[in-house]
Amino acid sequence: MSTDGLDRQVLEALNTTPILDAHTHLVGGRLGARGLHDILLYHMAVSDLYAAGCPSGSRLTQYPGWPDEAEAHRRIGEALPYLDRVRNTSISWGIRTILKDLYGWTAPVTADNWRTLDGLIRERADDRAWHREIVRRAGIERICTEISRREQGQDDDLLHYSLEWAFFTRCQWGEYDTALYELEKCWGHTPGTATTIGSGARPATERVIHTLADVHDAIGWYVDQIPIDDIISTATHLSTDIDYQPVSDAEMAQALTGRATAGAHERDIYASYIHEAFLTALEARHGGQLLFQFSFGAEPLPFETDSRILQRTIAQLAEMAGRHPGLQFQCYLSSAHANQSLCTLCRELPNLSLAAYWWHNFFPSIMARVMAERLDMLPLNRQVGFFSDAYCVEWTYAKTMMVRSVLAEVLAGKIRLGQYDFDSALSIAREILHTTPQTLNNMVPAKREIDSIPL
Repeated sequence: MSTDGLDRQVLEALNTTPILDAHTHLVGGRLGARGLHDILLYHMAVSDLYAAGCPSGSRLTQYPGWPDEAEAHRRIGEALPYLDRVRNTSISWGIRTILKDLYGWTAPVTADNWRTLDGLIRERADDRAWHREIVRRAGIERICTEISRREQGQDDDLLHYSLEWAFFTRCQWGEYDTALYELEKCWGHTPGTATTIGSGARPATERVIHTLADVHDAIGWYVDQIPIDDIISTATHLSTDIDYQPVSDAEMAQALTGRATAGAHERDIYASYIHEAFLTALEARHGGQLLFQFSFGAEPLPFETDSRILQRTIAQLAEMAGRHPGLQFQCYLSSAHANQSLCTLCRELPNLSLAAYWWHNFFPSIMARVMAERLDMLPLNRQVGFFSDAYCVEWTYAKTMMVRSVLAEVLAGKIRLGQYDFDSALSIAREILHTTPQTLNNMVPAKREIDSIPL
C-alpha cells in the first residue's frame, strides 16, 4: 500500500483495537475525576509545575481521603501562573486531550475561567454512566486496580484486582528499616487501606518484630491473608539502592539487634531476607495462580522519584527470577536505558515479562524507543502493550490516546522498513494490547459492550 498518510491509516486502525489496562489506581464506584484538580494536578503534572517554579511539589491528599474543595482550589490557584511554562510537555498534551475530547474545552485554563471548568467536571463526578462512557471511548474492555480500592464492588464487572499491600523492597527517603515496618503494618491484619506514595508518615504498629521467629510468623501471616480468589496479581517495587544478597538466618538475627541504629547495610539485609522468604512462600502457595508484578527504576526524592537503576540490580533480578521458576515476574520499567538489558533477560528467562511504560518512561520519545526495542527483541507473549497507572478514567483515556498515537508511528516505521506489512502490524498491536494481557495477566475481556452494562 502507499506510504502516503501511512501513520494516519495505522492510527485509524489502532483506534478500533480493544485494550486491556493492566495496572491502575481507580476507585470502584468513583472512577472519574472529582474536579479539575484530578486532571490538572495529576502527580506527573505536579512534577512539571514544580520544575517550572510552582511552590508545591507534593501530591494532593491521597485515597482513602480526598482533597476537599479548599485544598483543591488552593492548589489550582497556585498552579495557574505556571501553566504556560509547561504547555510544551507531553503531560500537558494529555491534559488538553482530556479537556477537549471529554469536556469540549479548548481554551487555555486561566484565573478567569478555571472555576467554570471545575464546575463542569464536578457536575459529572458521580455520574457512573459518564465514567463508563469514557472507558468505552478509550476502547478499554477491562481494567486492573488495587483491591484496596474496590469499595463495595460496584464496578466488579469492569475491574480486575491486584494486591498492593506491603512494599518490602521499596526504599523510603531517610529510612533503613522499611522492610520490617512494612511487614509489621500487615501482621495481624487483612489487606485494607491503599498504600500512599511519599507520605512520610509512620504510625505505630500493633505488633513489632524483634526476633527471627517474628519475621517468619509475620511472613506466614502475610501470605495466608492473600485474597487469592479476588486478585490476579500482587504488585510491589524493587529499589535499585538495595543490594539483593543471600542472607543467612544468623545474619538476619544479628541485624535485627541493631535496628535502632540501622543503616544501608542493615536495610539491605532486612529487605533481602524478607523478600526472598516472601517469594519462596508465594511460589509454594500460589505460584501457578498469581502474577508477581513489580515496578523498577524509580527511586525516592523528597516528593516524587528520579529514574535510575544499577546494572548490579538488573543482574540480581535475573538471579531472583532464576531461583523461582514457578513464579511469573512482570516488570513495570521506568528507566529507558535499562530496557534493552531487561529485554535480554526476558529472552533467557521464560518467567519474566515486561509491561508498557511506567512513570519516567511515559513520554512519547521514550515510549517510541521502548516499543521499537521490545517489538524487535521479544516474542509477543512476553510483552504487555498498555497500562495507564491512572487515578481517574479521564487519565486512562488520555494515556490510551497517547499510546495509540506513538504505537501508530512506530508500526508505520516498521512497515516502511519492510519489517511488517499493514495487516501483520495491526495483528501484532492487537496481540500486545489485548491478547497477551489475557495469557500473562489472566485478564478476562468484558463479555458485553462496556457502555451497555446496566448501572
